[in-house]
Amino acid sequence: MRVLMPLPDHGFDVTEVAVPWDMLTRAGHDLVFATERGDGTPAADPLLLRGVLMGRLGARPEPIACYRRLERSEEFRRPLDWSALPVTEFDGLILPGGHAPEMRQYPGSATLRERVAEFWKLDRPVAAICHGVLVLARTREATGQSLLAGKRTTCLPKYMERGAYYITAWKLGTYYRTYPAYVQDEVTAALGDSRLFARGPLSLRRGTSGDHGDAFVVRDGNYLSARWPGDAYLFAQQFTKMLGNAAG
Repeated sequence: MRVLMPLPDHGFDVTEVAVPWDMLTRAGHDLVFATERGDGTPAADPLLLRGVLMGRLGARPEPIACYRRLERSEEFRRPLDWSALPVTEFDGLILPGGHAPEMRQYPGSATLRERVAEFWKLDRPVAAICHGVLVLARTREATGQSLLAGKRTTCLPKYMERGAYYITAWKLGTYYRTYPAYVQDEVTAALGDSRLFARGPLSLRRGTSGDHGDAFVVRDGNYLSARWPGDAYLFAQQFTKMLGNAAG
């Protein structure tokens, strides 16, 4: 099956892109990437590859290794452009996240939101993680409501975003505050009912390829959401199952 993964030109999260790509391609699916103009290879947030702050808070070795393989792949080096996406040709959509300032290109694009709205109407599997959930929250139906209105979802929890900001502000300034509003607040406002938001467990432990005990995802029909890179393996596993069910 063909799965679309739109990306900003720069600044996306290493783990939230590389892990789903690795797991889905191993399962036999084709990943297709797209950027705003499709005019070059996109690049992840370099701070996550270096460790962000004194070697901490960055991507873990296994996702970094996945990303290095991804960088060499033909599909990653030749992305499509958002304006010309043939959305009906895809069986699934993944919206990864990231918190670098360059990410604002992504949920801020009216063109991308138009393509996402078109795909959403097809009622095929859609998955979003971290700031990727903002793309859905900001995309509107013809009625003016968010695509997420009435949906159960999670996203980057406020306690994670605020905590990372407080810990690193002395060195990185507003690096962990992509937008003035916290992601959780903006997403919750789009739902129309705050009870539909699921924060997940209060934990900073990450799930791994072999242990999903600390990971958390929320599924509502054909929509899957996750909070942060620590959920990426479970997120990719569950989305792979959703694609398999859709194919069956």
